Amino acid sequence: MILLSTDTEVTITDIVQQEAEAAKNANPGVIKSYLEKMLPQVLSLGAQIIIALIVYFVGIKIISFARKKIKKWLTKLNFDVGVIQFLDSIIRIVAYFVLLCIILGLFGIQTTSIVAVVTSASLAAGLALQGSLSNFAGGVLILVLKPFVVGDYIIEDTHGNEGTVMHISTVYTKLRTIDNKIIVIPNGTLANTSLTNLTQMDKRRIDLTVGVSYDTDLKKAKEVMRDVALAEEARLPEETVDIFVSELGSSEVTMGCRIWVKTADYWPARWRLTENLKNAMDENGIEIPFQQIDVNLKK
Repeated sequence: MILLSTDTEVTITDIVQQEAEAAKNANPGVIKSYLEKMLPQVLSLGAQIIIALIVYFVGIKIISFARKKIKKWLTKLNFDVGVIQFLDSIIRIVAYFVLLCIILGLFGIQTTSIVAVVTSASLAAGLALQGSLSNFAGGVLILVLKPFVVGDYIIEDTHGNEGTVMHISTVYTKLRTIDNKIIVIPNGTLANTSLTNLTQMDKRRIDLTVGVSYDTDLKKAKEVMRDVALAEEARLPEETVDIFVSELGSSEVTMGCRIWVKTADYWPARWRLTENLKNAMDENGIEIPFQQIDVNLKK
């Protein structure tokens, strides 16, 4: 310790030099004893870190194994694919949260404190993320009410999005379009709007209309259309074939044709039937009128 008297003037530089000399003359055993005192704590911390890493990697393996087993078990119980995907998402979130609590507990952090913090954060996040919570609730409704399942082809009426359902998660549903694009739609939107499920039923009806001229023999036209409809390879034989006059238009007589096919055969059958009807009309001399404009020139 340096004492300053009123009779002596000591500069700051002198004080620093004196402190430095005192540090040089200090007993080196103090530093050694300090390091010896800290060594057990450092080793303990290192051991905790190593154990935490082991628990982390082992926990990941256990979670992955458990998820696979649960998926297989739910599949054997004939659970819907969307339900399995939804439950798997929840199990993954809960499992990783439990693993985090275990790892933090190794460092002396109380689990009750973590739960309290998470609860408070959840309340705050719930107020800030009301839209996400509504999407979560929408996902639950979709899985319970089953307006569609994975593999169905749906049309969402609000924005006109359509495609095959690929995945139903906790917040979003993924659709794959015919041209292989992915559309992500919030579950809240799907749960609160009307939609059309095109593949939920096993069979669909093909409705086609063909316009013929007013000079056409309607009886002959109906026979030609019936022959084409009966010859369609994808037609369900137990269902009736309807051929009828649909409408008398301003320049044509609209003929209707209805047959039933399996849902999977709908589009190929529709395209094939349309082409065959056109060829049959041409072969039998039945005119399919098109819009014409007569122009009269005045002198």
